[in-house]
Order: sequence, then C-alpha cells, then structure tokens
Amino acid sequence: MQILRTKPIETTIADSHEPGRRLKRSLSTWDLMILGVAVAVGAGIFSVGAKAAANFAGPAVTLSFAIAAVTCALAIMCYAEFATAIPVAGSAYVFTYATMGELLAWIIGWNLILELFTAAAVIAKYWGIYLSKVFSLAGLDVPPSIQLGPVELVWGPFLIVAIFTVLLVLGTKLSARVGNVFTVIKVAVVLFVIVVGFFYVKAENYAPFIPDAVATKGTGGTEVLQQSLFSFLTGSAPAQYGLFGVFGGAALVFFAFIGFDVVATSAEEVKNPQKTLPRGIFGGLALVTLLYILVSLALTGMVPYTTLAEAKAPTLTTAFEAVGNTDAAKVIAFGSLVGLTTVIMVLLMGLARVILAMSRDGLLPRALSVTSEKRATPARLQIICGAAVALVAGLTNVDVLEEMINIGTLSAFVVVSLGILVLRRKRPDLKPAFRVPFGKVVPVVSAILCLYLMTNLAVETWIYFAIWLVVGLAIYFLYGQRHSRLNERFARERDAVAQPEARG
Repeated sequence: MQILRTKPIETTIADSHEPGRRLKRSLSTWDLMILGVAVAVGAGIFSVGAKAAANFAGPAVTLSFAIAAVTCALAIMCYAEFATAIPVAGSAYVFTYATMGELLAWIIGWNLILELFTAAAVIAKYWGIYLSKVFSLAGLDVPPSIQLGPVELVWGPFLIVAIFTVLLVLGTKLSARVGNVFTVIKVAVVLFVIVVGFFYVKAENYAPFIPDAVATKGTGGTEVLQQSLFSFLTGSAPAQYGLFGVFGGAALVFFAFIGFDVVATSAEEVKNPQKTLPRGIFGGLALVTLLYILVSLALTGMVPYTTLAEAKAPTLTTAFEAVGNTDAAKVIAFGSLVGLTTVIMVLLMGLARVILAMSRDGLLPRALSVTSEKRATPARLQIICGAAVALVAGLTNVDVLEEMINIGTLSAFVVVSLGILVLRRKRPDLKPAFRVPFGKVVPVVSAILCLYLMTNLAVETWIYFAIWLVVGLAIYFLYGQRHSRLNERFARERDAVAQPEARG
C-alpha cells in the first residue's frame, strides 16, 4: 500500500540539500543547550508546578517532576539516536517517515503542528497577561487589549510574536544569540526564587509527602469530560492526591518539558550534528530538571499544599504572597515575562521547521518549503506561522487547549520510541553517533510511560485530539497522498517498468 511506504534515509538527506529549500548549519552545542533551556524554563516552572502541587500531588510534586523528567529523558535518547542517523529538519515526522510509512508520518507531523502551534499561541497569550502584570506592578495603567469594532484584540501576543518572527526570518543564529541573553536572565530569576524560597522552608510543610487520596465530585455532567481517561476507562472514581495523584501531576508538569523534541527539529541547522545534538539535548535536559526539582522543593516547603489549593490559579507568586514577601512577586512577574519570551521563539522556529519538512515532501504545498537565498531561512513560511499564531493568541480563548500540547508531544514520543526498534531492524548498517543503551528495553519502557501519561489526561482532551486527527486524515487523503513526492517517485518507477513490457 502506498500509505505504508517509507522514505529512504538517503533520499531524505539528499532532499535537505535541494537548492532553494535548504537550511544553514550554524548552531553549536552551547546554542542547543540554551535552546532546550529557553523553551523549557517558562510557564512550567512559574505556574504548572504550583498547580500540580495544589490539585494533584501535594509535596510529592517533586516526584511528579522526576517521573516526567525520566519519561522525557528516555524518549529524548530515542530522538538523539534518530537525529544523529538522520540529521535533517522535521524531527519525529522525518524519523517516522523513514521507519513506519507515510500515513503514520503524516499523523505525527500533524500532531507536532498541534503541539507547537497550540503551545506558541497559549504561551503568547500568557506573555500578554504577564506583560500587563509587569505594567501594573510598575504603577502604569496600560490596557491589555484594544477594541477594534466588534473584536477585542489582546495586543501583547501580537507584539512578541512579531518581534521573534522578524528575528527568525533574519537568521537562526541571530535569534539564538538574542535568546541566549533572555535565557541567562530568566535562569538568574529562577535561582533567585530558589535561594529566597529556601529561607522560608519549614519541614512540617512536607508532611504528608504524598497526601491521602481524596475523592472529588461525582462523575455527572461536564465532570465526566474533565476526569482522566484512565479513570473513565477503569471506572474508578476521580480522586486527588495519593499515588495516582503523583502520576496525574506528572502528566500535567510534562508541559514543563515540552520543547526538547523541538530542539531535534533543528538538526539540519547544527554544526557537526552527530556530536553536537546529543550533548546539547542532554545538557539542557539535565539543567532544566535540576532547576525544576529545586523550585518544587522550595515551593512546597514554603507553604502547605493546602494553601496553594485554596488559590483559584496557584503560581509561585501565591507562595511568596502567603509568606508576606510581595517584593519577590515583582521579580517573579518579570521572570515569567522573560521566561515566556524565549519559549515563544523556539516554538515558532520548531513549527516552521516541521511544516518545512512536510511541504518539502509534498504532503503540504511545496511553496511553503522555499528558503531565502540570502539567509537560508524559510522566510515566507515563518511569516505565515507567526501571523497564524498571533491571530489565534490575540483574538481567541486558547486556554481550553492547554492539555492538547501534552497529548501532541506524548503521541510523538510514543512513535519515536517504537520507531527506534524498527530503524535498527530495517537498517542495521547505520552507525549513529549516539545509540540508546540497553537494547530494546529503553525504547519499550519509554513508549509505555508516555502512553500511561497520555491516559492521565482528561477525556475532553482526548475528544479534541480525536477531532484533530480526523481533520488531519481528511487533509492527507484529499491533498497529501496525491501530491506526495514519494508516491510520485514510485509512480514514475512503475511507469518506467510498464512501458518496456507494453512495447514487448
């Protein structure tokens, strides 16, 4: 079947050198580490951890972060092996196309678009909110939105998306340098939070470390949609805290680790990718995990988790206000703004690279994969992505789609983890610079953990995800399959074989 045909790795690499559609290799190990930290240290560290502690895990949110980090690390090992074997843009989409066939590759690419586009829009929206908070703390009365006839426009997301769209059009290296500055600032703010927070830590706030499970409301009405898929399938009553709460918290804080797969999308722009990619990805992941665990220890040690649970939308600021340190709240608001800034940059870059790879293969319009002759960046595509993200973030309520980011990422992680087994079986001749240790164990465990975390997401999220997949499949069968360059190659080869037979 055509939809199950795989794209040869040699063809994939050759296509990445196509004139007018190739990217420039300019990123170093340090640049990749900073990209990983830039995309991960953002909304997750300033808000998601507090929400997970308040509503799911209590002080054991530290374990939730550790579980999410291990899951991410196992999957990222698989990404690293793939990326050193196939160092081109596109990440999980390209890896799947080379191992499991065109249809599944399309699904994964479509899910990556979901992850990156939704994340960029949600975080751009948050950036606008934090910008308003910074203005307010500075005593400035700047309205967060403007009225354009019947439409209310939140202008903050438009501003930040426009700035980084321009920078990414001008060059990936330039964007990375600007991102480095912002990343250093926000890491300094995080270290400030950790140091100051530990001055308020009280040992009794860590007890009980894993709170006893507490049954939540009944399962009627909208609560059916808001419970986890695991609870829905097993018939168990939805509950907070306890051991399942720790895993529920892990599914939520996994949001804080999104982005390391985005780093793999930059493989085509990395100098010496065989060595640079593994070092950059794992270095960034190690630093981010350490920061997350220290922040969660400070957060849950400062105040009882029940205090966080009383807040409507708990954040790090909630804890500092509870202990009477309002000055730290100003620093956190500024840190949140800076933190989200670089996240938006990396997500915009990753979104454009995934779409570039898919359009280069003909599954999306080929015109999208054209790169600038002077700067070797997908200028046209980057502007389209930036405009779409800005419009959705500035004009719509994207908050309801937050968990879609996680389900898109985790689905890609599952396929990439299993794809390693297929790659090794199909192409034993390949010798990637990095190889996942312990044979088949790590890829299989990675896939199982990611699947389990997916089942801890809400039923509502799975319904939205199913709708997204149906729309994606419709686009593939109506457009992608007919315009696929791989299918065109097979058709030419088939015609070339048929012509001599017809003459004979």
